[in-house]
Amino acid sequence: MNQNMYILIVTGLSGAGKSTALSILEDMGFVCADNIPCQLVKSYLDLCAESRNKIERVALVIDSRESAFGYNPLETFRELQSLEYERDIMFLDCEDAALQRRYSETRRRHPMHDDIGEGIRLEHEILASLRDQAKYIIDTTNMKPRELSRTIERLLLRGEEIPLNLIIASFGFKRGIPQNADFVFDMRYTPNPFYNDELRDLSGKDKQVQDFVFSDKRVCDQLDQLESMVELLVPAFLEQGKRRLMIAFGCTGGRHRSVAMAEALHDRLKNKFPVILEHRDLISEADDIRERFGKNQA
Repeated sequence: MNQNMYILIVTGLSGAGKSTALSILEDMGFVCADNIPCQLVKSYLDLCAESRNKIERVALVIDSRESAFGYNPLETFRELQSLEYERDIMFLDCEDAALQRRYSETRRRHPMHDDIGEGIRLEHEILASLRDQAKYIIDTTNMKPRELSRTIERLLLRGEEIPLNLIIASFGFKRGIPQNADFVFDMRYTPNPFYNDELRDLSGKDKQVQDFVFSDKRVCDQLDQLESMVELLVPAFLEQGKRRLMIAFGCTGGRHRSVAMAEALHDRLKNKFPVILEHRDLISEADDIRERFGKNQA
């Protein structure tokens, strides 16, 4: 069990930016959960502590919605004090007039009351004691999301290096483009190993396929240019508050050319940035090839 796990309670007024804060914390490496009933919080934290993934930081949104379960949110924080985890409260505050305006613009119902003003008043009352316990209080009245991101990073990281999740992926166009890709590069301009009987059952992870793909000088030039591009853009994205960047390579099936390029770029960057390598369609395409060409094919 990971007794060194850090717990951040994210709370505050509805409309003050808790959902935005939770997204920022996810990009910073927190495992996040929103509106877990008080009765389930301890069980959830036990699962996190016992996880094989060595979860180190957990963010929980606990706010006025707890009243639906008959709890005051401060009671949840008090229960957490009996656990052997480091914990803090981050409270997102906002002027009432700004909250009124945000609710009017989005036409959302306030969780505490049909009347927005009364809902805000009730929420102040419910959360007052939790606000008094907060280590971090952030007034989001005039904040844009980027400013909120920088504020949270400054408070929590305290000069630590801000992580960026760089994901290099391969995919097959016949199964669609990944919706969360920031950059998509089409590898179908170079000859396809699929049509080579000796290479069809291999993949872009195999040296024979890699040699075939990179025998095209254009592919080598592209790799050099992409390496330079990433080195140029990653610091710029960090300055803009972006914490996740996905570069995806596509070919017809997602098994040969795209995989070879993704593997090569990963090898170039793995000692420069934290990099995750994903091959979305590698196995699916192998199954398709077996169906088309026989069981001995992969």
